[in-house]
Amino acid sequence: MPEKKKPQQRHGFRTNEYVVYPAHGVGRIVSIEEQEIAGATLELFVINFEKDKMTLRVPTAKLAAVGMRKLSEDKIVKKALGTLKGKARVKRTMWSRRAQEYEAKINSGDLISVAEVVRDLYRSEAQPEQSYSERQLYEAALDRMAREIAAVERLDEASAVAKIDDVLSKTARHNKMAAETEARGRAA
Repeated sequence: MPEKKKPQQRHGFRTNEYVVYPAHGVGRIVSIEEQEIAGATLELFVINFEKDKMTLRVPTAKLAAVGMRKLSEDKIVKKALGTLKGKARVKRTMWSRRAQEYEAKINSGDLISVAEVVRDLYRSEAQPEQSYSERQLYEAALDRMAREIAAVERLDEASAVAKIDDVLSKTARHNKMAAETEARGRAA
């Protein structure tokens, strides 16, 4: 029996395309294949997450259910970088509750939500130390954001992290100077 040629595209996604899988971040579709599972033939996207050394097989019919999407467009990347310039919003709820909310945002697959976590958990050198769990969530969010920006803008990951860091540190310096100016104004 001759081997069937593998499809190169399904549901608007094609092989070698980078995609965002909410629970794991940016991966690359390496192939679209059929597999027989429990007597039924399933068509699957085979997605490789190189940094995590992981391969995921996602049924093509389950795309909407898992939330797989194309990379963000440039305007969404700009909006996400703009989100980093906003004032950190930290709710006065217990850390365990906030941690769950941050985790949900990181795994939402939404670049703006991930940027909010990066902004809210960012600490400049002048700020107090973070707890281990805060640091873990910050790094997870930073990693997700950097990987997507790197894929969209065709940068290496280190350059994407540097770009994000640059926005965060400039914003922190700007906010510090504004606070000092305001304090001097009140003292006068």
